[in-house]
Amino acid sequence: MSRGAPKPPPPHKLTFATNSVRNTTFAEDNNKLYYEIVTRFWHPHLTKINKYDYEARVVNCVAEIEDQPEKDVKVRFNTPDAEGEWMRACDFIRNDGTAIGGTFAHEDGTEYRWKTPKRYLQLIKSDDDEEVPVAEYHPHKRHFGVWRMSQRAFLEVKPEASAALDRIVVSYLLLERRRRQAKIKVKLETK
Repeated sequence: MSRGAPKPPPPHKLTFATNSVRNTTFAEDNNKLYYEIVTRFWHPHLTKINKYDYEARVVNCVAEIEDQPEKDVKVRFNTPDAEGEWMRACDFIRNDGTAIGGTFAHEDGTEYRWKTPKRYLQLIKSDDDEEVPVAEYHPHKRHFGVWRMSQRAFLEVKPEASAALDRIVVSYLLLERRRRQAKIKVKLETK
């Protein structure tokens, strides 16, 4: 009996604790990957993205999003040693002409693009002609559409994109905020 090629590693399934983009956690079942998104009530315009390092048992602030009223949204990426420089969110995620979505680059030069084929966000590599998603958002499901959640929302990230996971999480949060704010504006304009 011959053995085939080794089985590829499974994708990371980051489950959301709540449906909020300001206060939630994204975590795998075994907590090897654990992101905490926190907006404190005494800093309502500053959202911090903390990552729990499972091996070292340390929590690091990997990014911050600042959303002041009447100003551009800003983002910065931190290292364990120092805080990064603030940049406008529209410089980090360049809008490619679609309503929701955009492209961003990882530090190694790989460019990723968010798209919404079935109203849900998918992340693909910009240079991939087949447009195979490397990360995909799956919304929550409810019993009969109205009762308690039967399945929490989750972000499924393939191992080849795990090096860019911090930027994927931040870009997801920025795009989901933009999508929700656009939905609110449409509701206000229709009244």
